[in-house]
Amino acid sequence: MATFKDVPLSQFESSLYQYVGEDAVRHTFQVAASLDSMVVGEPQILGQMKEAYRKATLEKTSGVILNKLLHRTFFVAKKVRTETGIGDHAVSISYAAIELGKKIFGDLAGKRVMLIGAGEMAELAVEHLIRNRVGAITVANRTFARGVELAERFSGQAIKFEEIVDFIKDVDIVISSTGATGYVLRREQIKDAMRNRRNRSLFFIDIAVPRDIDPAINRINNAYVYDIDDLKGIVDDNIEDRQREAVKAQRIIDEAVIGFRKWYDTLAVVPTIVSLRGKVEALARQELEKTLATLDHLPDADKQAVKRMTDALVNKILHEPTRFLKKNGCYGDKSVSLDLTRKLFNLD
Repeated sequence: MATFKDVPLSQFESSLYQYVGEDAVRHTFQVAASLDSMVVGEPQILGQMKEAYRKATLEKTSGVILNKLLHRTFFVAKKVRTETGIGDHAVSISYAAIELGKKIFGDLAGKRVMLIGAGEMAELAVEHLIRNRVGAITVANRTFARGVELAERFSGQAIKFEEIVDFIKDVDIVISSTGATGYVLRREQIKDAMRNRRNRSLFFIDIAVPRDIDPAINRINNAYVYDIDDLKGIVDDNIEDRQREAVKAQRIIDEAVIGFRKWYDTLAVVPTIVSLRGKVEALARQELEKTLATLDHLPDADKQAVKRMTDALVNKILHEPTRFLKKNGCYGDKSVSLDLTRKLFNLD
């Protein structure tokens, strides 16, 4: 990158790091299991790694060792997620808001949602809501065109900002995240709207700074207002829970690193040759014993001759493969030849 862009390498140094051997394996496992993420337990990085590996295999740039490492990485990441609580509990503001809604309603399926404002936080919240199978979505935004655009994405309905109070009687959840400097909804407005709701609960999620929703609305029966401070408290507690689960995840990763190291060590030439010879000699010895058991009438000298012939056959059979593994066939990426040998003879 420095050469291509003609930028001094020193400008990159503070952002670069290098891991070698087991440290590199451990780092790969930790990244995939999201222990290395800013938010521990978030799953996005695993998807990015899978996509990167998919591209590498399509371009045939991934060899035996990297293939094994990435397959093991995806297995470890799944094990961490299923055997620990590292992915449990909300650790984003938008997700925490949805978890609160589930506590109030029990089930969000079919609940109608109004978005006030069409920013990024609102979008994230709606994505979580859709996964919980909510019903109709209404979008109110000061810029009506932007409201229409977001509503179309979620198969919802866009309304004018001035229509919010009229429509609020028909919704169950209100998520507000505008850039307004004052309250968008006040107690008097909601008090009037609640008369037409027949005591149905109305849940306000105020993720705007400064606040959009008048906190006095909380004093109205069946109206619940949560602001970003409430949600941050939930998120902070959940992050602590995830950090505790990360200790369990690290143990799983340490065990996996040891397992990968054992496999990698088998790719050394000498252990593979020793394993190959041991396997062939054991097979030859087994067949020789079965044959000699049926030839009791042979003199001992003849039996020894048969044994010598068997040993000579083993040596001749193994001569070329051994020579190939020691030098001729391993001048390039020896891991390919060694891995193939171990598979062909089922040495593992």
